[in-house]
Amino acid sequence: MINTRFAKFYKVLFLLTFLSVLFVTGCSDVKLPALGAEDEIIVVADSADYLQLQESLSAVFCKIIKTPQNEQLYNLKRINYEKLSFYKQRKNLIIISPLNSETEISKYLKSILDAKVAEKVNAGEEFVFNKYDLWARNQIVMIMASPDIESLNRNILKEQENLLYYVQNLSNKRIAESLYNDQYEKKDIEGKFLKNYGWMIYVQADYLLAKEVPEDNFVWLRRSPGTDMERWLFVHWIENASPNLLHPDSVFAIRDKITKKYYRTMDDTTYVMSVDMDDYKFVSEVNFLGRYALMTNALWKMSDNTMGGPFINYTFYDEKTHRIYMLDGSIFAPKFEKKKLIQQMDVTLQSFLTESEVPAERKEDLFDSMND
Repeated sequence: MINTRFAKFYKVLFLLTFLSVLFVTGCSDVKLPALGAEDEIIVVADSADYLQLQESLSAVFCKIIKTPQNEQLYNLKRINYEKLSFYKQRKNLIIISPLNSETEISKYLKSILDAKVAEKVNAGEEFVFNKYDLWARNQIVMIMASPDIESLNRNILKEQENLLYYVQNLSNKRIAESLYNDQYEKKDIEGKFLKNYGWMIYVQADYLLAKEVPEDNFVWLRRSPGTDMERWLFVHWIENASPNLLHPDSVFAIRDKITKKYYRTMDDTTYVMSVDMDDYKFVSEVNFLGRYALMTNALWKMSDNTMGGPFINYTFYDEKTHRIYMLDGSIFAPKFEKKKLIQQMDVTLQSFLTESEVPAERKEDLFDSMND
């Protein structure tokens, strides 16, 4: 009787062990999320090479954001090749070397690059190779190679917009995954906007609908009002508009008109306005969700100069609805670093969809939430 029980016990134990081995083996290809700060880039480079490449790399990735304090977009951390194994799980990595050297990194790159690819690198036809999810999920590993240091520097500066985009685009994806949560989403407000105005934007649970003015095509959302880390978001649209309004001067004029009317103090004595200083106004042409748009990074202040902070603004023309849309996010966080908050706001603004872009199932879900 005892032997039978032990036999059954060992059979169960063997089965559990066998299943555990199968589970571990089956999950061996599942990568853990990438680690590290969003604004950190690990640069795997020879120390002597890095001295000659640092200026070019910094010009691309270490741009200064005025919030109004100077904040550096990314921080570069150089490591030797021998330490790569300790940093393989980081979010952003650059492995860089000229192919004509005998450094360990150059040897490593020559060992992983296909012969035909190496030929193209030496011919100046290829320079950067992006590897996504190489050692961790949501990770980018940028391999930069050229025949020599001089051509590496030239290529870095020549491709600087693309290089910065590669890193920022994946960073925005990671931020979006951390922000968007079905359980902490105000679907009833999203559904209301979609039904009444023909557009939607992601509304986190801690955002409040501060003001809604249908006759002025204006909606204002606030997060943490009255604290030392406030965020304001507004959507404004102009019906039957002309794309000719897409001009930097028009963007600031429309924005200041809106904020003067609606971003006012409780006693109605002061209001929000743009800081009219060229050193703090940056307007660029961008592709915003498949549309030509003007992206504005600038500063706001109260008309009595008591408060201020950065804002980000997208203004674009939607051909299907013949509307000019203005999506605007402002930050007030005097005690905190603001570049991360700006990026979060940027990602939130990029959740915007017009009605024709919202899938049918999503519409049904949002409209059902309005009735709950």
